[in-house]
Amino acid sequence: MSMGEVSGQDANILIVDDVRANLVALTEMVRKAGFLARPVTSVEQAMKAIDTLLPHLILLDVTMPDMDGFEYCAMLKKDVRTRAIPVIFITGLASTQDKIRGFHLGAVDFIMKPFEQEEVMMRINNHLKNYRMQQELEIYNKRLYKLIQDQMNKITEQHKTIVYALAKLSEARDDGAGRHLKNIGQNCRIIAMSLQLSPKFEKQIDNEFVDMIEMAAPLHDIGKIAISDRILLKPGSLTPEERAIIETHAEIGAKTLQEIADLNSENQMMAMAVDIAYYHHERWDGTGYPKGLKGTEIPLAARIMALVDVYDSLVSERCYKPAYSHEESMRIILAESGKMFDPDIVEIVEKIQRQLKR
Repeated sequence: MSMGEVSGQDANILIVDDVRANLVALTEMVRKAGFLARPVTSVEQAMKAIDTLLPHLILLDVTMPDMDGFEYCAMLKKDVRTRAIPVIFITGLASTQDKIRGFHLGAVDFIMKPFEQEEVMMRINNHLKNYRMQQELEIYNKRLYKLIQDQMNKITEQHKTIVYALAKLSEARDDGAGRHLKNIGQNCRIIAMSLQLSPKFEKQIDNEFVDMIEMAAPLHDIGKIAISDRILLKPGSLTPEERAIIETHAEIGAKTLQEIADLNSENQMMAMAVDIAYYHHERWDGTGYPKGLKGTEIPLAARIMALVDVYDSLVSERCYKPAYSHEESMRIILAESGKMFDPDIVEIVEKIQRQLKR
């Protein structure tokens, strides 16, 4: 139920007081001021009235038999529908302690009995004016937030396009159809989202991590742009010298991306892309390259990328190999758990394997 904007004299004011003389007096004052007065004699009636139509302001008696005003105010401030509605307490005798308690509970003011028409109206008008300003500010903030989000989404899409185009430079020679790039970003995202639900990884992976790894993953082999076609596209086995040259792509790619990252130290996605490019050929058992890192010394994003990269290479046809089936590929990956791959990641991937893109 929407409260609607308050403008001019269209506010409806809920008056809650079990003493009928007070209720009549306040109701008359509110009506004379041109507002809609909604008098009730109990908290129960007030709840029903709020369910029917949200008020723009509540005049609430402190002392009532079924529930005192302080308790009811606390309830109102916990309810998302009513927490923003200004509450003015009505009381005959309020100590400083009572007033402090009331303000802590979220009340905006106190009106003392006996009532003075001018004072009551000044307080109501002031708080309705503040309430109108608050509503207008919230509407403005929502519009501003939407505008910023639209701009951020536009920038993100442009960023993705640039990243994909950059990654494509290195992939176009040995993956002309572009399947590799399309699949690895999605698979890294799927696995990261699955790991996020695991107690072992929930503190390391947030929504930003999931978004970043999808964008950073396609840049993992950017260093291959420096490797000659003679070696990169060789259909037969590589010599030890040729393999050593191929392996330099990790450091070359990381160095290239680091230069870009240094231009904007706040860009966490590029920092992740550097880690992925540098370490996605490291192995869990420490026998990988270029640094021979072991276990959790390898950045998490690179450990995810290592598995995704191998899976995609296995299920894809290359100039030097045919495509393996998903089942064959998973058997190879499971056999490498604790050797090439993080066993905790392999365990999660085994559970969600049917979701992988191939």
